Amino acid sequence: MRLERLSKRYDDVIAVDDISLDIHAGEFVTLLGPSGSGKTTTLMMLAGFQEVTDGTITVGDREISRLPPNKRDIGVVFQHYALFPHMRVDENVGFPLKMRSVSKAESKARVAAALELVKLKEYGRRYPRQLSGGQQQRVALARAVVFEPGLALMDEPLGALDRQLREQMQFEIKRMQETLGITVIYVTHDQEEALVMSDRIAVMNKGKIEQFASPSVLYNEPATAFVATFVGESNLLHGTAGDARGDSMSVRTKGGLDLVGRAASAIAVGDAIVATVRPEKLQVLEAGQPHGDAENQIQVVCSEVTYAGQMSRYVVTASGGDAFVLRVQNRPGSVSFSVGQALLLTFGVDDLRVFPAEQLSGPAEAERPE
Repeated sequence: MRLERLSKRYDDVIAVDDISLDIHAGEFVTLLGPSGSGKTTTLMMLAGFQEVTDGTITVGDREISRLPPNKRDIGVVFQHYALFPHMRVDENVGFPLKMRSVSKAESKARVAAALELVKLKEYGRRYPRQLSGGQQQRVALARAVVFEPGLALMDEPLGALDRQLREQMQFEIKRMQETLGITVIYVTHDQEEALVMSDRIAVMNKGKIEQFASPSVLYNEPATAFVATFVGESNLLHGTAGDARGDSMSVRTKGGLDLVGRAASAIAVGDAIVATVRPEKLQVLEAGQPHGDAENQIQVVCSEVTYAGQMSRYVVTASGGDAFVLRVQNRPGSVSFSVGQALLLTFGVDDLRVFPAEQLSGPAEAERPE
């Protein structure tokens, strides 16, 4: 699928702003972003449920931007399942085949295969009200793929499920996608869900795509401050850019720390910046311990300790007020710290990402109801 300069406007409100994407056959792509970022509006244009204002949508060599939904041959799964309550499970799954005038014999075989794929082989004669939320979602998935589309669109399909079931269904959807070899475009605001399931992720903000890359690249090499702070947890420092040091640059934080990091885009000396460092990139040592040759070394005091099962969360604070969150695995022999303890915090130049301050804007406006 190819999206070229796709836009959607409601009067003077721009919901989707001139986005372009190339999605490979058999790829699992997620549109990730906060509420109001334009991800659901984009999906609804792909499905044909929203008209395109500008731009084109192409599947293979077929331009589908102005085709009605029933002419696109795309499977769609919604958050709230959209099952027909008066139809049995097998009738719900078989409905797309009935609309395509598939013979009864072939329809029966395809429905049976789809239900087996989602592990509901024995549930065909039940009604939706007789199923759990997870089972209903499996029925919706079976209905979306029973007519063998090359492309399936999924709009927050796990949003109504509890955490444990949601995690289980993430792997079920990924398994189904790989088994069938179909292309999936998936919408979520849940960053962990996107990282676990996706081949590539398009991070959206205010109707635009901030970065389109693999989960590992998004996490380790965020292109913008928004991506760095939205995908995963990051410590955020405000300050001013200093001079370049080879392929790195110096920064001075508002709390008076002099640090060295990597600039993600062009930044001039004196520019306002935000710098980010992931909690797991931080190493903390008791004061006086050997500390190696890490480029950034900061004297801090432990100001907060939170036990969280397999991890402990620490907040450490430098003398000028800059604070850092770090996490330490709780296991036999692991080090622990207490409030008020003097510590040394260290991290490398590659661990500190530096961005222009203007990239870190406030939350997007809410999307217009659809």
